[in-house]
Amino acid sequence: MLPIKRKKPFLLPDFAMKLLFDENISFRIVKKISDIFPDSAHVSKFGLLKSNDLQIWDFAKRNSFTIVTNDSDFNDILSIYSHLPKVIWYRGGNKTTQILAEKLLENQDEVISFLQDLEK
Repeated sequence: MLPIKRKKPFLLPDFAMKLLFDENISFRIVKKISDIFPDSAHVSKFGLLKSNDLQIWDFAKRNSFTIVTNDSDFNDILSIYSHLPKVIWYRGGNKTTQILAEKLLENQDEVISFLQDLEK
């Protein structure tokens, strides 16, 4: 596999770069994307491993995180409650942490644009 060349990130407020990875994604991804998304975290960091989706939703909203998940439930919650927090729903199947990290880094411009857009 070729190494991903990391682009210089856009200048964003700190809160815009915070991704919160749901328990269905390995905590190891945080280190792999930290150059581009430095304030990202896994739910385990905050003791949320056994929390229900609404508790994670509320935590992300209160702490300005965007949720990254393989779980369609967050998309359902998004359609009911509000547009915040934002949700990145990865529908690529059960892929390795490395592949998901590569997808985020390969598409970092689109991810950052999504994070910046207050209407999405």
